[in-house]
Amino acid sequence: MLDYKLTGNESLGIEFGSTRIKAVLIDENCNPIASGGHNWENRYENGIWTYHIDDIWSGLQDAYSNLNDDCINKFGSKIKNLASIGISAMMHGYLPFDKDGNLLAEFRTWRNTITAEASEELTKLFSFNIPQRWSIAHLYQAILNKEDHINKIDFLTTLEGYVHWMLTGKRVIGIGEAAGMFPVDSKTNQYDPIMIEAFNNLDNVKNLDWKLIDILPEILVAGDNAGCLTEQGAKLLDVSGTLNAGIPLCPPEGDAGTGMVATNSVAYRTGNVSAGTSIFSMVVLEDQLKNVYEEIDMVTTPTGKPVAMVHCNNCCTDLDYWVNVFCEFAKLSGSNLTKPQIYDLLYNEALNGSADCAGLLSFNYFSGEPVTKCEQGRPLFVRTENSSFTLANFFRAQVYSTMATLKIGMEILDKENVAIDCLTGHGGLFKTPIVGQKLMAGALATPITVMETAGEGGAWGIALLARYMIDNTGETLEEYLNEKVFSKYQGSTIEPDADDVKGFADYIELYKKGLAVEKSACENI
Repeated sequence: MLDYKLTGNESLGIEFGSTRIKAVLIDENCNPIASGGHNWENRYENGIWTYHIDDIWSGLQDAYSNLNDDCINKFGSKIKNLASIGISAMMHGYLPFDKDGNLLAEFRTWRNTITAEASEELTKLFSFNIPQRWSIAHLYQAILNKEDHINKIDFLTTLEGYVHWMLTGKRVIGIGEAAGMFPVDSKTNQYDPIMIEAFNNLDNVKNLDWKLIDILPEILVAGDNAGCLTEQGAKLLDVSGTLNAGIPLCPPEGDAGTGMVATNSVAYRTGNVSAGTSIFSMVVLEDQLKNVYEEIDMVTTPTGKPVAMVHCNNCCTDLDYWVNVFCEFAKLSGSNLTKPQIYDLLYNEALNGSADCAGLLSFNYFSGEPVTKCEQGRPLFVRTENSSFTLANFFRAQVYSTMATLKIGMEILDKENVAIDCLTGHGGLFKTPIVGQKLMAGALATPITVMETAGEGGAWGIALLARYMIDNTGETLEEYLNEKVFSKYQGSTIEPDADDVKGFADYIELYKKGLAVEKSACENI
């Protein structure tokens, strides 16, 4: 048991990731001191990627209970009081409720690619890219489909907005997440009024029983108070009944925003790459992009600075399946190697492969990929008859597959002459030291930094936002993170290797040609 005792001045961050719900407790100096988690998986039901509402609450309660167990083991007591709480989750999606708080349709997650018609029409209407994942695309597609629930909608939100609402009674959202629901104006930090009006005036919208602004959550920015934990909310979070009500909560933010905070990437010319189930880059812009690109989401930092986001639906899922195959072989052979050890072995062997993978291609598409205009996914491994089919080349191709689609999107920012001083990597791809970091630096031809806090992830990021809400005395979020958080943490930076840059450039050209094979697989298999 540690010497530290819980004082009630700690802050809690909870993030609903795609495969894990994580709770991180930090002390008043922003150091992580305890954590708890819960594994969960999305379901594919009736053509929809979804999670059940019961899964949300049982998962949250289990993660919090595991956090309490960690606190008992370390400090000898459960959590009774907190200085602040923050809720985060995977961005985007569709959760519509009626006036009585009943969910009107299944939770439609970011992973769905079922809103192409709505996305195209709204992008044209707004002259602003509306990706398929965005809440407004899901809403308008439901309108186009003439779904029965449309006229009953009283509130439309995302996963963290829903959880925050249940805990506090407040229908609010952080601006970074709001910008993934509907376009915002970074000058006013509110929904774009011209686009709101354009949407309301659509022929199939103007006669509905609601106006868009009335069903969207109120926008707040980092540092704002977003309500307090109610008695009912405290019981929802802590089924043991130990946690007291009245704790202030910061604005709920999406995993993109919390990733930016957790990597100290909220200032101009900074950015980060989050690589887990999905992969996305976030680059804080000095100026808006000159053109509209369907591959680029325009969102914001938690304080409202414009951000160019390249989001790809697929990253490490297929790679993990291949690792499982090697784990099965290891077990059959009588080996005692653990899965993390096998991961490290395979990752490090990838560094011995040819820089261009010697003719091996891997497409990691479990779901559709809008950046490359693939409406469905078919995991696919392809090689030429004279390729060098070695373990090193094979696994290097698997690692390359996690970042290939991101590279295609990032090429647009290169053409726009977007200045990026450095990108900070976090997520599962970077758990094995050096490998993912080195190959990503070569792929993007940009220095990649990994902080020693990279493993804490978005749950730590939202805990920091919760702390900033109660600690800041007028300093900006950038100042707070630089001076009070990251000044005490170390990071390692890897510069791009010339051979890796050239090798990946050759690989990506072949990859682009191979997309025709991937699309054919979707059509025929």
